[in-house]
Amino acid sequence: MSYKILLVCAAAMLIACTPVVSQRGYMEDKDVEAGIKPGTDTKTSIQTKLGYASTTATFGGDTWYYISSVEKQVAFFTPTVQQRSVLAVYFDKDGKVTAMRHYSLSQGHIISLEDRTTPARGRELTFLQQLLNANPAAQNGMQQTNPGGGAP
Repeated sequence: MSYKILLVCAAAMLIACTPVVSQRGYMEDKDVEAGIKPGTDTKTSIQTKLGYASTTATFGGDTWYYISSVEKQVAFFTPTVQQRSVLAVYFDKDGKVTAMRHYSLSQGHIISLEDRTTPARGRELTFLQQLLNANPAAQNGMQQTNPGGGAP
């Protein structure tokens, strides 16, 4: 009897760790994309065929980007991007398509994020101090003051 419970628990743990794969953003349609003609199609016809763009260019010309990605997440861990593709549609000043290009995840640029933190005035409370709502300044005989010079 206990081996059945153990088997059920093991199966539940395996199911809980099954990765979830999700498709996000623009769904590529090669047939529709093949029907787009540079010099003929306009912003209106592109919006009719492809829908609203995921984002547009902020600087350097009029470009619409259709972004799609496939992400995999296991349990509560941060999702990882398995595949990303970007369809860029370039327009001239009259709003007609000049070119279309596909970009993949391997052509993306890696951005280095800053992980430093700005120090804050005061001190961090321990878990027990937070739990008990302890006031470390009052325990040391110090009076708490407002850093701006006002009343506490």
